[in-house]
Formats: sequence, structure tokens, C-alpha cells
Amino acid sequence: MTDLHRLSASEIVRQIQAGKITAEAVVAAHIERIAQREPQVQAWAHFDAEAALAQARAVDKRGASGLLLAGAPVGVKDVIDTGDMPTQYNSAIYRGFRPKADASCVALVKRAGGIILGKTVTTEFASRMPGPTRNPHNLAHTPGGSSSGSGAAVADFMTPLGFGTQTGGSTIRPAAYCGVVGYKPSFGTINGAGMKHLAESLDTIGVMARSVEDCALLVHALTSRPLPDFSAKQARAPRIGFCRTSRWDQASAATQGLLEQTAATLAKKGAEVRDFTLPEGFDRLYDTQRLIADFEAARALAWEYDNHPQLLSEHMRTTLPKSILIPREDYAEAMQHARSSRARFADAFAGFDVLLTPSAPDEAPPGIERTGDSLFNRNWTLLGLPCVTIPAGCGAKGLPLGVQFVGAYDDDARVLQCADWAASALR
Repeated sequence: MTDLHRLSASEIVRQIQAGKITAEAVVAAHIERIAQREPQVQAWAHFDAEAALAQARAVDKRGASGLLLAGAPVGVKDVIDTGDMPTQYNSAIYRGFRPKADASCVALVKRAGGIILGKTVTTEFASRMPGPTRNPHNLAHTPGGSSSGSGAAVADFMTPLGFGTQTGGSTIRPAAYCGVVGYKPSFGTINGAGMKHLAESLDTIGVMARSVEDCALLVHALTSRPLPDFSAKQARAPRIGFCRTSRWDQASAATQGLLEQTAATLAKKGAEVRDFTLPEGFDRLYDTQRLIADFEAARALAWEYDNHPQLLSEHMRTTLPKSILIPREDYAEAMQHARSSRARFADAFAGFDVLLTPSAPDEAPPGIERTGDSLFNRNWTLLGLPCVTIPAGCGAKGLPLGVQFVGAYDDDARVLQCADWAASALR
């Protein structure tokens, strides 16, 4: 079979378990694709073809029966520890650093028979300073961040699965920019042991793939969350709240048009679509999220700033000293505002299955010096809610645009099913 690198993770697992293909053949196809495209896209911080093949041969020898991820390749964002590969956080401080142990999510991928292809490029400590990765749809544009390498690698068929993390918009935005599916689970769904924290009350491990089914499969393998039956017809079409948010005027005309068109199309397909307005005072959450993130980041990176300030980016050297001075009472009040907003959102959301809202303000901007704006992601991250972005169109320059579905906390299966339904309805 040719083009094994274009198979979905779910199809790879099915065919390996059926004995139609081998894990070694799958990994070899992805190695060939990486060799072809990596010089242009630069998605990988570390890649070792022989190590990946050795993992695949071990899976083939062991047998695929009972392995939820049998032979499926996975890219790991380089703020997530790997015991047998460098973990460098895109920081000169950690050049060549090799942790002793795998992060929980990496260990569980291996236990489920998945293949860790390598480490994907991140921004510095999953913050703002980007790496060299480019958008595979147009190399002159950013792939987004901070999970830059995973978004680009999945989009360019270098891997069917990739890990991201999200403190503001670092899984959903690069997925949208790169035209793939991104899933930020409810806060705490994927165990964070072994992830380098930037803001511990916000940081969420997420996943990227080219289908909703693949995202759900990876999280199912790691967490035992029930895997939705995507082949079964839903008992009813979803109840969708069209949430433009208070910052709708900061979305591009193309994004606004796409969301309006998407809402109309889904309504024609049977969904109950109604406008949804966030409760009064929710606009303040944009500032609340940033204050919390800054306060916690200054403490998470205290050792790096105190011992190696010269090896930090100018952005870090400038912002960390300011952030450490944020008064504790301001942080405590922000955390209380977040807690009360979660309760108020749950009340307002009653009667809806998901919200439809922008994934990003626009398509990926030109240049790789910046990774875009997390405006339409920060509030949902702060609220801890499950979010799924699916590709749904193109912007003025022909780059991908996504639409985002947001659900109630811990109701991830419903959000995944609604997103999958929408993806089919929009085809």
C-alpha cells in the first residue's frame, strides 16, 4: 500500500490490528515524508529515524492485539519530557537536556503501542518567542503557537497525531492556522506530570490530528474517557449557541463571514442554532487570564531567570521581573473572578450542547516572528472548558480558517460528537 503517511491514526490502528500493514511500514512512510518536507517546514526539534523504527519493530514483535494506538505515530511538543530524547523547551538554557523519565502522556502512548516519532518545535517555554517552524500551506506564514511543530507536522502528513499544550490558545490556534483538528480537553483531563509548566492553573495538554475521531482516540487511550461512536447517527442534531463574544469586531471579515455561513449551514442540516451572549462582565476575563498567566509564569520560571537571565529571550527578560511584582491580592481576586465566572457560565449554558465561536481572529498572519493572537481562546482556557476546532474554509490569502466548538466542563464526549457532526455537515 502506498501513501501510508496519509492514513488517519484510527485507520492505521485498524489495519495493523487486522494484519494488513505493519507498524514498521507505517513509520518508514512517515520517515520518508519527514525527509522530504522537514527542510522546508522545520517542525521537529528532535527526530531520530532509527529510534522510531526500533519502536515500530517492537510493536510488530509484541503484536497489536489490545493496543489502542498500535503503530500510530505521535509527535510530542518539546515542553513535554521524554526520557530517551532531548527535551529543550526551545531554550538555550536546556540545550541537550535529557530528563530521566517520560512524561505521563508519553509513557501512556508507549503503553498503548503508539510510536513516539520525535519532539515537535515549541515557542520558548510555550510562551511567545517562536521557533523556526513554518506553515506548510504557505512557508512565508506562521503555523501559530505555541504548539507550532505539532500543528505543522500533522497538517503536512509527517505524523497523524501530535501533542500540544494550551495556556491561552496554543493548541486551538495552530490547529486552525494549519487546517487540522485541535482538541483542548477539559482542564486536567490528560495527566500533566512531566510537562514544563508555564501557568499551572491554566496549562492543559491537548491533541491535534486530521480528524475528530483521531483526537478522541488519542485522549481515550491516555485517560479511559469513553470513545464516542462516531459511526452512529446522533439521536438529534445538536443545540448550538452562536457565540460571537464581546470581541467580535476584532475578527476579520473572512472569519465573521465564515462563522455566519457555518451557523446557517448547520441550521439547514437540522441543528437548532440560537444566538448566545456571554453573561455581563465576561469581557473582563481577557484581562483576568493574562494576569493569572503572568503571575504564575514569573514563579514557574524563577530558577531560569535567577540563574540564566542572559539565555532568556528579551521578552522573558522584560516581562518576568514585572510579573513577579503583581500583588498577591490582585491574583487572588482574579482567581475568584474565574471561579465565579465558571459557575455563571454553567447556568447560562443550560439548554445548549455546544457553542460555535471563532478559533482565531483570522488566517495565519505573514512572517514567523509572531505566532498570532489567542484572543478567541483565552477565556475558554481560563474557564477550563473543552474546545474543538475543525477546518471550515479559507481566508483572503487562501490559508485555512477554523471554527471552534466549546462545551460544558467535563462534557468532552458531547463536544467531540457535535464537532464531528458539524465536520460532516460542512463537507
